[in-house]
Amino acid sequence: MSVKRCCVFTHQIVDRSKLFRVVKDVNGNISIDLSYKKQGRGAYILRDIEVINKAKKKDALARSLHQKIDPSIYDQLIEIMKGE
Repeated sequence: MSVKRCCVFTHQIVDRSKLFRVVKDVNGNISIDLSYKKQGRGAYILRDIEVINKAKKKDALARSLHQKIDPSIYDQLIEIMKGE
């Protein structure tokens, strides 16, 4: 049975492998968690460039993680997408 998670922007519930996980650790540091195992509050976003760009405009990850997010996180997600 696969693990399902909800995208913070589209609110679609999909298999975790179709999502990126962005984590805020106990010190407030934000990072991309490709292993899905880092400790901290996680937010999931679809692996879709259009969704990531729209989420960047609305700052969806910042709302979900309750902290200001450096816009470069969204750019890093897009770079990972291009490399896959």
